[in-house]
Amino acid sequence: MGVAGSSPGSAGSPPGPVLDRDQADRALARLGAEHEAVESSLLALQDHAGRRLLEGAALTGVTKDRWASAEQSIALLWTYFDAYTAALHTAREVRARRRWPSREDLVELTEILRGRGVTVSGGAHAHGAPSSITGPAKLSEHFSLAELVARMNELYASSLDMVVTADAVWSALPARIDLLAAELHRTRSLAHSVGVRPGEHPAGDDLESITHELATLREQVVSDPLAFWRAAPGSSAPGGGRPDTDRYDRAARALEDVRREIDAVLTVRQDAEQRLVRLRDVLSRADRTLTEARSARGEVLAKIAASEVPAVSGPPTALQELLAAAAEHRRHARWHRLSPLLESLERDAEDELMRARESLTAVTAPLAVRAELRGRLDAYKAKVARHGLAEDPQLVERYDAARRMLWSAPCDLRVAEQAVLRYQELAREVLNARPSGAPPSDRTYGGNS
Repeated sequence: MGVAGSSPGSAGSPPGPVLDRDQADRALARLGAEHEAVESSLLALQDHAGRRLLEGAALTGVTKDRWASAEQSIALLWTYFDAYTAALHTAREVRARRRWPSREDLVELTEILRGRGVTVSGGAHAHGAPSSITGPAKLSEHFSLAELVARMNELYASSLDMVVTADAVWSALPARIDLLAAELHRTRSLAHSVGVRPGEHPAGDDLESITHELATLREQVVSDPLAFWRAAPGSSAPGGGRPDTDRYDRAARALEDVRREIDAVLTVRQDAEQRLVRLRDVLSRADRTLTEARSARGEVLAKIAASEVPAVSGPPTALQELLAAAAEHRRHARWHRLSPLLESLERDAEDELMRARESLTAVTAPLAVRAELRGRLDAYKAKVARHGLAEDPQLVERYDAARRMLWSAPCDLRVAEQAVLRYQELAREVLNARPSGAPPSDRTYGGNS
């Protein structure tokens, strides 16, 4: 690209009214301020860290395409700026000829400041405009200074947006990915120490997957940062939006899940012996309870007649074998296998102890019924004795009959219960037949005095 500079007076007559001296001076001052602002912006863009990174990066995808366009835009910006500078310099030279400019000077100044006398060679091609269907692209373009400033603002905004966006993604994501990768490395070392390895434990496979995802993600973020940008809806400011961290967030959550699982395995390593001792105790209590239930069943079958006594299962040999396997895992530090085994064993051992207790309760139920009948018989005997009726022949007869049934083996509980009920009924009749206020030894029952 080249700069042809300005060509004042090329239109033959000034565009619009001729500026007076004060108007020309104010226009020159404003254009000088704009020139300084544009120059500062271009220098800042040139020195922007994002632009330097883009220049040295091996780009791919969307970023590669947009940076190729942005590079052309930045080069064209400097071309436009040089043309703007040359036109401003020419205008200042014209103004510097005389303190009180002549009409010819003012006409020339008006043409420079307001006319379309700034010519830029190859501008259309540099700006990326395609060739016309009627012929090749224009070899030069003509602008007024105002049009040139508007075009520079447009190119600057698009170029700055691209540079700021890439820099924002590079500033946010790679560092976070590196921190997560460091945490991943620590987690992998910890997992290896407790036997969590790929192919042997699901968490090991997850760590392998997260490692691959982070490596791929970082490579893609570095080479194509614009693919990880989420623009803010309705925002026209350069860099309006935020980095897209969805893939990073998913990897972070997956690593946290794995870390919790490894922490659980570490907890198993710390208290495995204590848990194994508790398991042995629970299974031992279940075994003793079943032994007691089998002994009680034999006693029930011998002492209680016509009673259906449930069978008692054997010792929990399957759980004992699993407990031995758990102890073997602990001896060989296979913590990732010990962890789930201990959890299932603890549940099954508690269930086994509960079943043993329920079995003992079911087996001893007839003995509990006999004990309840014995207690009820003795309670009524004590009650009638308090009223001086312990020697009543009928009560003594029914008491002895019930007692023989309850203290003999085998005991028919249904017959014994009827005997106890008959004794209770007779005792209630005897107690109700006594006159009110009669001494304990008196009795008016069945017409006897």
